[in-house]
Amino acid sequence: MNKKVLVVDDEPSIVTLIKYNLEQAGYEVITAFDGEEALKRATEESPDLLVLDWMLPKLDGMEVCKELRQRKVSTPILMLTAKDEEFDKVLGLELGADDYMTKPFSPRELLARVKAILRRLQHVPKIEEVPTEDTGLVVADIEIYPEKYEAYFQGNLLELTPKEFELLLYLMENKGRVLTRDQLLSAVWKYDFAGDTRIVDVHISHLREKIEQNSRKPEYIKTIRGLGYKLEEPKPS
Repeated sequence: MNKKVLVVDDEPSIVTLIKYNLEQAGYEVITAFDGEEALKRATEESPDLLVLDWMLPKLDGMEVCKELRQRKVSTPILMLTAKDEEFDKVLGLELGADDYMTKPFSPRELLARVKAILRRLQHVPKIEEVPTEDTGLVVADIEIYPEKYEAYFQGNLLELTPKEFELLLYLMENKGRVLTRDQLLSAVWKYDFAGDTRIVDVHISHLREKIEQNSRKPEYIKTIRGLGYKLEEPKPS
């Protein structure tokens, strides 16, 4: 079954352009032209990905993103914005977007981003296909199962966005190693962000809120000043 993409923009010409190129690449495309319609279609039709414009009537893209995350909808979101301030990019990621692109953009770049976001979902098994044995990775109270696409902290299922899951998995696969922000960008985001390392910092902050008893005094994900981050076993109290 083809992946379903919800494209949301109030400019019909942009919707038409994106829809045409995605359909040519084999995706099923549904559309919306304002924030309220986007929220409705995103919750009722379960798309695999949202391509969501920042500036929308009724509800803007940030409000849509925030509301979906509050409803525990973890569908990946690619945010489109004509704004290029660093604050805007970071704010979008803090509210739950997985990636962003600034207008104008080329259809080829958009397709590359969509494929990069959806690639990891191609291998997520259906519930009935989940192997009975999946040893996963365990670091103290954190457990992650790549085949099931599930992560747990102290036995409780974590609500992670796709990028948060990938980042946690990569950190756990490299337990004890110091990983620079550029290494994490390359490994998790798969393409050049032109040194936009705040993206890494935002996602690390999100993970800490979910796996640390005190995110201000992290026991698992340590900041290595001047270098990057390292995941390690908490020291015995």
